[in-house]
Amino acid sequence: MITVIRPGMLASVQDLGRHGHRHLGICPGGALDPLALTLANRLVGNPDGAAGLELTMGGCELRFGSATRIALAGDDFGARLDGQPVWPCWSMPVAAGQTLRLADANVSGGKPGLRSWLAVAGGIDVALVLGSRSTDLKAGFGGHGGRALRKNDKLPLGASSLSAAQRERRAFGLRSPAWDQGEGTTGAISLRVMPGPEYEQFTVAARAGLWSDGWRITPQSNRMGSRLAGPELKRRRSVDILSSGVIPGTIQVPPSGQPIILMGDAQTTGGYPRIGVVIRADLWKLAQAPLNGRLRLVEVDAAAAGAAWDAQQRHLAQVAHGLAAMGWPVAA
Repeated sequence: MITVIRPGMLASVQDLGRHGHRHLGICPGGALDPLALTLANRLVGNPDGAAGLELTMGGCELRFGSATRIALAGDDFGARLDGQPVWPCWSMPVAAGQTLRLADANVSGGKPGLRSWLAVAGGIDVALVLGSRSTDLKAGFGGHGGRALRKNDKLPLGASSLSAAQRERRAFGLRSPAWDQGEGTTGAISLRVMPGPEYEQFTVAARAGLWSDGWRITPQSNRMGSRLAGPELKRRRSVDILSSGVIPGTIQVPPSGQPIILMGDAQTTGGYPRIGVVIRADLWKLAQAPLNGRLRLVEVDAAAAGAAWDAQQRHLAQVAHGLAAMGWPVAA
């Protein structure tokens, strides 16, 4: 059992998402950085799809009622387990009664960030809803009561595959992810983008402005979408378009000309023109990018997008191989 002493700005139960229901208008949701949750789960011997906690901007405090094992992945908020540092992508034993604290984002001492993901051996054992334990904050179902966590919430844990010796094994960690973090000399986070279905409807100036490092993530961003501020993206002529399917990563342009990059909790259809789509392999960067952080959008084609995804899957396979070689359980 985990007791929430302080939830921080926004904490919720998330797994890898609720898939196969888009035709019903149900978004996939899930961890906005599935790579981080997957790595954290593997570090505590969980299946990749086990439910963990998505923690936004630090500032949370959790108490463990029984001995277990934890791992954090994502941004570094100066986590401490009864004063002992807990580094991202490290697996740590936890004794009954210990408390995990994450500092607030502005005082954590790490690089600026937005989210981290916590995996606990056995996973967060809330009820399955449509095949997932993820919290749909917009629709109000799944997770823990269909809502963000609150003070004094108690979260049950599932049965772990770890033996007592494995659970108590001394801390160990992974190397930093092998894929490119994408930060250039300007400090802007690089996101690779494929042109969208309505790309050609925009002016030459708008298309040139899209591929720049002048974008900033505004504080109005959330799990539904990252709102950007930068060059105004104008269409050559204003015409209505039919509502069409959208997916996480879709870049919609409302009448203001300031784009929105859709995230995991976004709607399943939309009527704004789609100027581009962030490739799946880069969405994790956006999930961790700090508010007011700078972005640079880089044009790529389908072949490059596929190669980037394959590179990430190879890295995950290497992680699984390395953990298995040290006798650690790996359950996909």
